[in-house]
Amino acid sequence: MTDHSPRVLHHDAVMVSEVLEHLQVRPGGRYIDCTVGAGGHAAAILKAGEPDCRLLGLDADPQALNLARQRLAPFGDRVTLVESYSNEIALIAAEAGFVPADGLICDLGISSLQLDQPERGFSFRAEGPLDMRFGPSADCTAADIVNSESQEELARILYEYGEERRSRRIARRIVERRPFSSTIQLAKAVEQVAGEGRQASRSRVHPATKTFLALRIAVNQELRHLETVLAEARDLLGFGSRFVVISFHSLEDRLVKRFLQNASRSDAPTFRLLTRKVVRTGPDEVQRNRRSRSARLRAAEAI
Repeated sequence: MTDHSPRVLHHDAVMVSEVLEHLQVRPGGRYIDCTVGAGGHAAAILKAGEPDCRLLGLDADPQALNLARQRLAPFGDRVTLVESYSNEIALIAAEAGFVPADGLICDLGISSLQLDQPERGFSFRAEGPLDMRFGPSADCTAADIVNSESQEELARILYEYGEERRSRRIARRIVERRPFSSTIQLAKAVEQVAGEGRQASRSRVHPATKTFLALRIAVNQELRHLETVLAEARDLLGFGSRFVVISFHSLEDRLVKRFLQNASRSDAPTFRLLTRKVVRTGPDEVQRNRRSRSARLRAAEAI
């Protein structure tokens, strides 16, 4: 009998103390976690807002939601969890009675729960299908993209979403070698292109890192969903409420930075910046959880 239960049952939420500091959680408040994952930030928020703060958590990954339900079960009916991508946040929050909210958090990182399961297809270091979907409602898989898109479109995806300088060469190699069905197949094809460059051997970063990042963003439409959350954030929040975003790569962080700067500097500002400079993970946390080293937190207050 095959065991289909998740092998990884623990995930460390990043920058928990910084999130609580900037959200200023209070009893009786209503908080929205756009990417609840396994419930790490949510549990900290609910505990800080005892005895009666409430939390709405969204996530497209049904496996992560199951873990969040287990972790957050002690908080009873103070928790509402919904399987959804974050771009549907406005409708869901309104239906659940969370508008206006007292705080909104988005942790945009991929979790260990996803990376450490080869069958999810996120890792270039383990054999698995080219899937990369956060949730089953995604329109396509990574295999659909690499095996169907034109060479020009593949190059665009790799350059815009992965900031991959070798995007055209990698796209050409993908078209020459496809169809691809596994992560290792694709990683090796990309690695061969990198091996043709003089500087390839000097980098500690795996040559397929940016390609896999770009495909994951494309599959899950991550930047489009983030833009939706940013555009709707002020309407979701009450006066004096807090907005916290944790990003893990430069594309996301630039979107958040520009949005908050524009929203705080316009003739009719809607946010007041709480973080003039980006907040980064402390050395102690990086030592405990190396995957947290690229986390960047920005926060603002609705005005």
